[in-house]
Amino acid sequence: MKKYLVIGNPIEHSLSPKLHNFWMKKNKIDGIYTKQKINENEINKIISEIKNESISGINITVPFKKIVIPFLDKLTPIADKAQSVNMIFKENNKLVGHNTDVEGFELAIKHFGYDIKNKKVFIIGAGGVVPSIILALRKMNIAKIILSNRTKKKSLELKSTYNELEIIDWGDTPDFDIVINATSLGLNQNDIIPIDYKNFKDQKLFYDVIYNPKITNFLNKAKQEGHLIENGKMMFIYQAHQSFTLWHKKMPQIDEETIRLLEQ
Repeated sequence: MKKYLVIGNPIEHSLSPKLHNFWMKKNKIDGIYTKQKINENEINKIISEIKNESISGINITVPFKKIVIPFLDKLTPIADKAQSVNMIFKENNKLVGHNTDVEGFELAIKHFGYDIKNKKVFIIGAGGVVPSIILALRKMNIAKIILSNRTKKKSLELKSTYNELEIIDWGDTPDFDIVINATSLGLNQNDIIPIDYKNFKDQKLFYDVIYNPKITNFLNKAKQEGHLIENGKMMFIYQAHQSFTLWHKKMPQIDEETIRLLEQ
C-alpha cells in the first residue's frame, strides 16, 4: 500500500485526506493519505522517507511551501517561477517540487464564472500561496494588484520579485474590485482581518483561500454588507486534482459528489 500525506502547521483543518482517500477508493488505488503536523526541524526526516520510498508523495501547506525547496533535487518550471512548492513526487530517482496552486486558483475563479479581466485585486497576506495567486492573476490579465501584510518587510520582498505590486500598510483599505484573504487568519472563528467592509459604492467579491471553516469571519462580515463571497474550496479541489493525477497517472472526476463530500 502506497502512503501519501500533507504536512503543515497547523494541519487539523485540512480536508486533503478526505478528498484523496475518496478518489483513491473510486479509482481502485491501493493507498492511504494522511495528514501530519510537523515543525521545521522535522522536514529533513519527512524528505528522507520519500527518498527511501516509505512515502510516495507529499502535499505541503502553511508555512512550509518555500522552506521545503532547499531539500529538493529540482523544481518544475512553475514551482521555480513561484518559488512555492505544494507537492513533491519522485522522478528518475530525484525529488521534484511542483506547484498546483497557480492553476488551482485560476480554475477556481473560472468555475465561479467571475470575469476577473481588468479588475483591481487587493491581496491580504504575503505567505506561501501568494506568489501562486499573483502568477495566476497575471495570466488572467487583471488591471492592478495591491498587497498588504502584517510584516511589511515580507510585502517588500515580494515586490522585489513582482514589481507591479502596490504595497500598502496593514489595516489600510484601498479601492478594489476583489479582495483575497491569503493569510491563515480565519482558521479560528475569532480571527479578525482589519478591513472596512462598509464604505464601498459597489458590490465587491470577497475571496478567502481558507475552505474549512466554510465561512470565516472575513466572509461572514462581507456577506452581511451585501458583497459576493467565495471560499477556497474549489481552488483546493482543483489543486488536489492535479496532485492526484501526477501521482497516480489517473484523472479523478470533479463532480457534484466530490464537491458535496467537502460540505460534510
